[in-house]
Amino acid sequence: MDLRQAVAITAVAIAPLANGQEAGDWQGETELGVLITSGNTEETNIKGRLGLIHEVETWRNSGEFRTNYSETEDETTAEKYQAALETNYKFAQNQYWFLRGSYVDDRFSGYDFESTVTTGYGHRVWNSGERSFLDLSVGGGYRYNKLERVNSRGEDTEDEAIARLAGQFDYALSTNSLFRQKLSTEVGLEDNNRVTESETSLQANVVGNLSMKAAFRVKHLSDPPEGSENTDTETSLSLLYGF
Repeated sequence: MDLRQAVAITAVAIAPLANGQEAGDWQGETELGVLITSGNTEETNIKGRLGLIHEVETWRNSGEFRTNYSETEDETTAEKYQAALETNYKFAQNQYWFLRGSYVDDRFSGYDFESTVTTGYGHRVWNSGERSFLDLSVGGGYRYNKLERVNSRGEDTEDEAIARLAGQFDYALSTNSLFRQKLSTEVGLEDNNRVTESETSLQANVVGNLSMKAAFRVKHLSDPPEGSENTDTETSLSLLYGF
């Protein structure tokens, strides 16, 4: 198998989210996991991620970009691209207003694409040092999804107002290791279709800015497109480089 034919390439460009930002204010991390087997079974699995964050006294801006690709016996079995951008305005100590947008292109989900825009209130309810905290947020917005096939009602789109609940818990187990739990749910206010996502991860420093990360992700749809499963899971082991 030619490796070049198996690698999924994602080009990412992000513009500053607020005026007057200095390049030194940005922090980020890149993540890459690759598994290639040959012999009786030829399989390639690739996971890539780029995370960026910028934080000053009154603003916190973040962006996350992910790609997953899997191929078995020259047949593509998974291909997904995701992007999420969020800006927080910190109007009081540990309280903020957020504006968030997300886009997902999953070839095997039953959707051409999924997109949401939400806004609301967030609160850092607990904080200990620079690496341990608990953030909770609640808000509302709009969902617009394009279906691959027309549904039973003769529609090829899903669009409705949504409510969003989310939380992130980071806990520094030591100076070289971090536990992270992310959880979010978006509930349609018209059709009551719920999209729940969870990511549990543990990362440990290897050397310098290089870490090893193990993660388990779950995405559950209460009412998926016809022919698609309710729940997708992903278990990964990858290298993470912080900058």
